[in-house]
Amino acid sequence: MGPVDTAGPAATNRTFDVLSLGTFVLVGLPDGMLGTAWPAMRHSFGEPVGDLGFILLVSTVGSVLVATFVGRLLRRVGAPALLGIALGCAATGGVGFALAPGLWLVLSIGVLVGAASGMMDGGLNTAVALTGRTRLLNLLHGFYGIGATIGPLVVTAAILSGTWRPAYLAFALLDLVVAASWLLYRRRGGGAPAARASGGVETPPADPVEVDPVEVDPVEVDPLGGRSRRHVVSVLAAGMAIFFVYTGLEVGAGQWETSFLRGHLGLSASVAGLSAFGYFGALTAVRIGLAFGVFAAGRVIRWGCLIGAAATGLIWWQPDPAVTVAGFVVLGGALAGVFPALVAVTPQRIGRRRAEHAIAWQVGAAAAGGSAISALIGVLINATSLAVLGPSLVVLAVVLLVAVAALARLAPIRSLPPRVAAGR
Repeated sequence: MGPVDTAGPAATNRTFDVLSLGTFVLVGLPDGMLGTAWPAMRHSFGEPVGDLGFILLVSTVGSVLVATFVGRLLRRVGAPALLGIALGCAATGGVGFALAPGLWLVLSIGVLVGAASGMMDGGLNTAVALTGRTRLLNLLHGFYGIGATIGPLVVTAAILSGTWRPAYLAFALLDLVVAASWLLYRRRGGGAPAARASGGVETPPADPVEVDPVEVDPVEVDPLGGRSRRHVVSVLAAGMAIFFVYTGLEVGAGQWETSFLRGHLGLSASVAGLSAFGYFGALTAVRIGLAFGVFAAGRVIRWGCLIGAAATGLIWWQPDPAVTVAGFVVLGGALAGVFPALVAVTPQRIGRRRAEHAIAWQVGAAAAGGSAISALIGVLINATSLAVLGPSLVVLAVVLLVAVAALARLAPIRSLPPRVAAGR
């Protein structure tokens, strides 16, 4: 997993945390950029509005392929090297987007962009979740929201200056800077918390304030002990299905909001861009707030799904443009805590050993859902109109509620025994 830390565990852990948060900003940045850039991008390429879904779909291939072995990569090369490689791939993708003469190049390089996102998302979620540092886990997703929130602003500023392309060059430059930082950190002896836990070196202490605190005993505890293999497979499949649908709802709303507000409600480019900022801003603010509070993960999941379903109903109803924009903002805030809470309780549902691989699979399912469902929405928009976005989001929200209830029956959230070594 790399050299032993020589700079002191406290300093190394702080550096790891800062770089992790910066990396998640870059995971979120292109997600916030693409939907806002697409109306201008499609005019550059001469493509129909619904083709945004195809860009999202091709990126799924790379994300899903990486998700199948990101756990092995994390153990073999360590988080710093894995993330440095991923950021280099993301930078290549950013340059490709910026210089693309047509949609064909964007689609061709989409697999690489998806693989980069899968390595960063799956690698850091797994490394952090297995240490029980739920505060950092929430902060990671909060910083994803920061990236997704400023993405529309970056693209809007570029468009107002003449073209969307410089936004992607700026993204590529940031990727290279953070990639170099990870590789320098590795050269100086830094390692990921997950690596140290695996290697028998000191494990970082868990956060003092957590969402449903999870303490892991060195002896494996199996919450599904005694259950049949079929039941275990059903639990894993249900968990992946929830991540698939949840991310389809979150990404679908975020990516299609700008096109919906401009093409269906007739709002200007600047107003639509600021509205997208509001959606991702709510997503970010709530996640960061959850990182500094004490909230039961089960309640965060249930209430987030319920309020999110109500918000999608408001978007479908669209009694007034301002009310519709508010519906998107409420939806972003409601969904904010669901993803990190689902990741955090995975060891409590299925045990730490299974979670080591299942979290990466779940992140892969999330990437697939975000791309596939957004692409499906694009197909529906091309076949009908942008008005189909509202009912599509309602259907996704209802399916998510049903899936969450089913998983709660199959595998309730259980407290694991207290940790007996290092940390508490």
